[in-house]
Amino acid sequence: MKSVMQKMEENNTKFKIATFIAKQKESYEFKVRYAEKTAWEFYENPEIAGQCYVAVGGLDSITLLLFLRSIGIDVPAISVSMLEDKSIQAIHKQIGVQSLKPIKSKIEVIREYGFPVLSKEIAGKISLLQNPSEKNKTVRHAIITGETGEYGGFQKNSRMKMSQKWLEKFGGYENESEGVNYGKPDFLVSDKCCYYLKEKPCNDYAKESGRFPYMGLMASEGGRRQKALMMHGCNYISKGTKRSCPFAIFSRQDLLQLALDLNVPVPEIYGEIVRDSDGTLRTTKAQRTGCSMCGFGIHMETRPHRFDLLYQTNPKEWDMWMNHVIQREDGSWYGWGHVLDYIGVEWQFPEIYEDDFQTKLF
Repeated sequence: MKSVMQKMEENNTKFKIATFIAKQKESYEFKVRYAEKTAWEFYENPEIAGQCYVAVGGLDSITLLLFLRSIGIDVPAISVSMLEDKSIQAIHKQIGVQSLKPIKSKIEVIREYGFPVLSKEIAGKISLLQNPSEKNKTVRHAIITGETGEYGGFQKNSRMKMSQKWLEKFGGYENESEGVNYGKPDFLVSDKCCYYLKEKPCNDYAKESGRFPYMGLMASEGGRRQKALMMHGCNYISKGTKRSCPFAIFSRQDLLQLALDLNVPVPEIYGEIVRDSDGTLRTTKAQRTGCSMCGFGIHMETRPHRFDLLYQTNPKEWDMWMNHVIQREDGSWYGWGHVLDYIGVEWQFPEIYEDDFQTKLF
C-alpha cells in the first residue's frame, strides 16, 4: 500500500497547494473573474453537462447563488433550511431555495453520536478515541503521538497528533495502551452532525436528480475545508466526487465585497455589512452562522458568544440546549453547559452581557 507521502508526490500536491496560495494573494477583481471562469468550466464540463445545483445555507452560499445567476448560470438551489436561523429561512424563500428535510433531528444526532465541539477535525479524532477498533488502531496512535506508521510515511511529528491542550482533556481513552495519563469526559463527541443534518439530505438529492453541486466554501475558513480545497482545487471532478467551489480562493473580505456589489439580501441575523475606518468589511451582528446546537469554534469566541446570542433571541431554546439534552442514569439532565464547563468556556448568566451584546452588534 502506498503511503500518504507517496500519494502526495504522485498527485503533485505541493505544487497544487503553492499555486492555490498564489491565487489567494491576487486582487479582488482577479478572484471574481476567476470565480466566473471556474463556474462556467464546471457547468460546461462534459461529465457535468449543465446538470448542477447550488447548496445554500448562510450568507456565503446565498451570495454564490446570486453570483451564479448574475453570470447566466441559473440552476436549482436546495437547502435544509429548517436548520438555519429564521431570518435566513426568509431569504431562502425570497430567492427560491428548495427546502429539504434532515435525516435525523438535531437532538437525535447529539444523543446518538455526541456533541459537535472544538472543530470538525478535532471532534472526528476524539470520536475515534471514543470508539476504538483494531481497524483504527494506527490512527489512534497517531492522534496521541503524532507517529503515523508506514501508511503515513513514518512521520514522527505529524499533524495527526491532537494538540496537547485537548489531549489532556480527551486523550485518556489511550492511557493504558500509550502509557499516558490524560483525562476523558463523561460525554460523547462527534463530527457526524453535519452529515445527518445537511450532507446526506443534499447527497440524496444529488443522486435522485443526477445533479452536481456548486458550494460556497472558502479555504480561508481553515480546517478540513482548507486542506481539501487546496489539494483538489476549485473544481474537483473524479469518479467519486464532482463539485465546484468558485469562491475557494476568496477571503472573507472578498466575499463581503461581492455581496455588496451584487446587492445580496443580508439575513437579519448578520445585521448589515459595514466598512470600518481602516477599510475592513464586517457584518454588524453574527459573523458566521450555523445550527443553534453547533459548538465548532466556540472555544475561540469571546463573550457575548453564539450561545449568548441564542439566549438573546430564544431563551427557551437556550435553556434546552444548555441544560436538557442528555439524561443521566440518576435522572438528572445535562447539555451544552456541562460540555462548555469541561473545555473551559464560560456560558452562565448570559443576561448580564446584554449591554456588551448590543455594543458588539452595533
